[in-house]
Amino acid sequence: MAPTKKPHIQKGRFFRFTFVFVAVILLLIFLLSSVFGTNLLPNYAAESDEDNREQINSTSILTPLTKNMKLPRQNELSKHLEARNNLPPRNLDLYPNLAKDHIVIVLYVHNRPQYLKVVVESLSHVEGINETLLIVSHDGFFKEMNEIVEGIRFCQVKQIFAPYSPHIFENSFPGASPKDCKGKDNAAKNNCEGNPDQYGNHRSPKIVSLKHHWWWMMNTVWDGMKETQQHSGHVLFIEEDHYIFPNAYRNLQLLTELNPKRCPNCYAVNLAPCDVRSRGEGGEILIAEKMGNVGYSFNRSVWRKIHTKAREFCFFDEYNWDITMWSTVFPSFGSPVYTLRGPRTSAVHFGKCGLHQGQGKEHACIDNHTVNIAIEDFDKVQNIDPGWQVRVLTHQAGYNADFKGWGGWGDERDRHLCLMFASMYHK
Repeated sequence: MAPTKKPHIQKGRFFRFTFVFVAVILLLIFLLSSVFGTNLLPNYAAESDEDNREQINSTSILTPLTKNMKLPRQNELSKHLEARNNLPPRNLDLYPNLAKDHIVIVLYVHNRPQYLKVVVESLSHVEGINETLLIVSHDGFFKEMNEIVEGIRFCQVKQIFAPYSPHIFENSFPGASPKDCKGKDNAAKNNCEGNPDQYGNHRSPKIVSLKHHWWWMMNTVWDGMKETQQHSGHVLFIEEDHYIFPNAYRNLQLLTELNPKRCPNCYAVNLAPCDVRSRGEGGEILIAEKMGNVGYSFNRSVWRKIHTKAREFCFFDEYNWDITMWSTVFPSFGSPVYTLRGPRTSAVHFGKCGLHQGQGKEHACIDNHTVNIAIEDFDKVQNIDPGWQVRVLTHQAGYNADFKGWGGWGDERDRHLCLMFASMYHK
């Protein structure tokens, strides 16, 4: 009997050896993760476009969701604005060439001309602004807003207009349709159209335009423009009520360079603290914290990851794009979404009224048509040292995965249009 058992003994030894070997490898990985932490996790700051081209196939995720959907029928203004989106940047005669490693700047605007004048003036004093491309994304068309942008002469400027903005559809979706339910109407009882949000309220075109514009803009900038198709670096996003300091672009360049080295798992870099009331901690240290909504910048690898969460973004009952990101998209990544910034702000949020309020007929959203923001000497020069240590701020207050949303985004038509924006450049 002994000879017949020998192969079983050898097989048993082999399996025991394999088990021990695998256990040792797993233990080593665990120990290395404990010692080196973030370096063993995906490095979104450093991944190149080629590394991600086959890793994430957003099209295959969206196709089953959008195959029976269509974009709304366009009116003449919508078609005109879409055609304008194909025009080349202006000021090419003044600035024929962009710097090799330039960071594209996207300024998204609504209808607050007094704010926009202040932001444009601040941008005109930014060191290095003439080296890059400024893209201005309009939520519909407003004459005074357009005239302000057309007057910019300090860099290349490309204007894009959201052709499906509710603001340019007067009698049909995405604007207000005569058949739309209003307030807390009962659709069946009132014979009206629409789906209420979680609080029983029907859509408001002015409210939903905020989220629609941001999502359309993101998809267009990253996937729908020839000017950015080959751009492999960061893109900076700012709003019409973000005052930009003279050192912002130089600080941004340094932060994007430091990102993969000093904070490889930071998804983005920010010009300002997440807490919009803060001007920064000061001192000599870099900060890694929750990603903020003032002067944020990330690369195409991060955009692809966001794009795969289109369904989560489009179906979350919250009309604010940033709260949607904090409450459902970022938590779905599976790890904290940190951003890297300096200890002093290079951008300030100065808005006193919301984007949906727009330009009032009698009262402006700004006091005496001016903004009093103190600019010190250190705000005029690059004030970040590459050798500073990184401090990670954890357990910060704010919106998270437990928040169910403020509502305003319950209508199926808005959700479907949102999904269409995510797929319109991936047919």
